[in-house]
Amino acid sequence: MLPENQKKYNEKEKRVIDAIALKEPDRVPVMPPAELFPVFNAGYTVAEVVYDTSLQKIRNAAVKYLNDYDPDVGTGVGMINAGEGPAMEMIKPKNMRWAGMPGNIIDDNSLQQFIEFPLLLDDEFDEFFSDRTGWTITKSLPRNSGVFDPLERFREALGGMSGARSMARMFSSPEFRTMIQELWKIEEFYKAYQEKTEAINQEIHDMGYPVWMGGGAGVPYDGYSDFLRGSILTMEDLYERPQDIERYIDESLENMLEMIGRTKGINEGKHFFMALHKGFDGFLSGEHYRKYYWSHLQKIILAIIESGHVPYIYTEGKYDTRIDCLTEVPPGKVFYHFEDVDMAVAKKKLGGIACISGGFPAAMLDWSTPDQVRDAVKKIMDDCAPGGGFIFETSCGLGKCKRENVEIMFETVKEYGVY
Repeated sequence: MLPENQKKYNEKEKRVIDAIALKEPDRVPVMPPAELFPVFNAGYTVAEVVYDTSLQKIRNAAVKYLNDYDPDVGTGVGMINAGEGPAMEMIKPKNMRWAGMPGNIIDDNSLQQFIEFPLLLDDEFDEFFSDRTGWTITKSLPRNSGVFDPLERFREALGGMSGARSMARMFSSPEFRTMIQELWKIEEFYKAYQEKTEAINQEIHDMGYPVWMGGGAGVPYDGYSDFLRGSILTMEDLYERPQDIERYIDESLENMLEMIGRTKGINEGKHFFMALHKGFDGFLSGEHYRKYYWSHLQKIILAIIESGHVPYIYTEGKYDTRIDCLTEVPPGKVFYHFEDVDMAVAKKKLGGIACISGGFPAAMLDWSTPDQVRDAVKKIMDDCAPGGGFIFETSCGLGKCKRENVEIMFETVKEYGVY
């Protein structure tokens, strides 16, 4: 890294560390989740980037974005499936739609779309808890991805003295041979993919931009709702089979805490990202939120802190009634992002406890005038910046924003956000 880039890196790193520690840095850090905006800023479509397996397009987009706007955090390949189009065609996910996929099911400039449906059916709970491996192989995997469709027949080869012969016959069938060959191809694809992403991350690091992501975790209730039962059945289960939710959550929490504990000493100081999908206002009662959500999220936050990392808690949806719970953490150790909350109230309640960010409507960058953007940026900094403990982020990822609005957003934070 060149000396001038090292200096820039150190300044940006200290700025973010100070804000999370509830100190006043030299100015408010600015690190909006860039998401699709770098792609559009570089003149590409999302579909082009998703199907560019060289990763040159996402690399060019990331470098141009950093050079154009100079945020306080690096952006690399990100979570937009850049370069993964061919691999997803091999995997055939049944719960995903992505730009450029065969049939052009969604727009070429759309973010990937998740389709929620239950994997665990009403009559399968006994099997799920007593034979997780069998349920996963014969039901979960083929329901999730087309590449695993042959596994629906897997039980036919199990049991009895002829088990090995039956299994050999099954794995020799054309559909199983195809599945195995596709899995080999997928593995080789992602080995090469990982090398290319690491090279891009290193280049961004050498440009003087910290990359903060050091791991990820999830709330057990979200896992149950997102991937096993879906939102509607989960809400029914809260009343009709609460013991099954609790059994799953206890099991999942134990595994989550063990996984986090193993990261101690690895990438310490980096952020552990947690997106909160189903905890927002109105989705759970206050009683249910504390029992099924916060009590476990709090344990995970404490485990992340104990492992030497920073919990980056990315709340989704409206979160006004949850703020009191969020105060129940060690001071100066947690970083909360808000999509939709009264930021002045969040600052009042969380100031001196946790760093806050977000709350600035990303849609303003699509539709508002530069003057309106400037005024809104100043307003949120007036509410949240005094005393430190604030990082400027938009409410959600950036899309097809007006460039002049993005420019004025960065400019205003850097000029008006000086302490």
